[in-house]
Amino acid sequence: MQKRKLGKSGLEVSALGFGCMGLNYIYGQANEKPVSIALLRAAVERGVTLFDTAEAYGPFTNEELVGEALAPLREQVVIATKFGFDIDLKTGERSGGLNSKPEHIRAVAEASLKRLKTDVIDVFYQHRVDPSVPVEDVAGAVKELIAEGKVKHFGLSEPGVETIRRAHAVQPVTAVQSEYSLWYRGPEAEVLPVLEELGIGFVPFSPLGAGFLTGKIDANTTFDKSDFRSNVPRFTPAALKTNMALVDLVKAVASRKKATPAQIALAWLLAQKPWIVPIPGTKKLIRLEENLGAVGVELTAADLREINDAASKIPLEGERLPEGALKMTGR
Repeated sequence: MQKRKLGKSGLEVSALGFGCMGLNYIYGQANEKPVSIALLRAAVERGVTLFDTAEAYGPFTNEELVGEALAPLREQVVIATKFGFDIDLKTGERSGGLNSKPEHIRAVAEASLKRLKTDVIDVFYQHRVDPSVPVEDVAGAVKELIAEGKVKHFGLSEPGVETIRRAHAVQPVTAVQSEYSLWYRGPEAEVLPVLEELGIGFVPFSPLGAGFLTGKIDANTTFDKSDFRSNVPRFTPAALKTNMALVDLVKAVASRKKATPAQIALAWLLAQKPWIVPIPGTKKLIRLEENLGAVGVELTAADLREINDAASKIPLEGERLPEGALKMTGR
């Protein structure tokens, strides 16, 4: 497995990480716990070192799963988790809002450490920017946790560029995590240039477009009510029909390169910047191995020009998230 450094932080991780959320949260039927534990350990065996979770996934159950799976392998891995939603730390009840008050950040850190069965969180992300708490206070709270040895690195998820600059001035930001793929290229205009300027790594989630870019979804695909895609505008039947032109493009390139569509989508991301580390998730070993194969797919400058030129001519329909979730991004 190739390694990459997240910006100037010196934090080195596998070129592809593992997004753990979908193992038992939000993507319909969860795996049996032993199956997920075996899959996470199989990822480590194959060289994956970055694993991404959050207290909000469940809540709590995803962190517990990751902690149990990776505890015996703790020295080999980098574990990232997140704070920032208003979740009762005793009951798991959600208010539906955000909470990045410094005292809450500290309480979340202590609870996450226990669930993850570790004495340090490698990367601690603010899950969404809380407009009621100055980001300087948020960065200061994480800075204190770093000084105490409970956290190693500070991250931000789905922030705007002003927030990135303000936070970075208080506590250097190691990584920014946002959605980014051939299906959603929002970070290119403003976020990526700022990250390059400041020396911050970028961790794209949904690098396969929540499964769309794998080619396994078509215009007739339906989703169970327990699957968040059933409420996402880009996954309505009409949008899927329109957006399928992008999948056709990826499939054509994959055929020529003797790769799968998922591998092309991931290879395209890896080719954008050397400090980009996508975190695809999966419930299946066969898909894990397919995803990891993307690291060996070389897209030439000519390939990338062809993909970008063709993609720029394809109109895409539908927002990437429901309206309420979109309002929490880009602040």
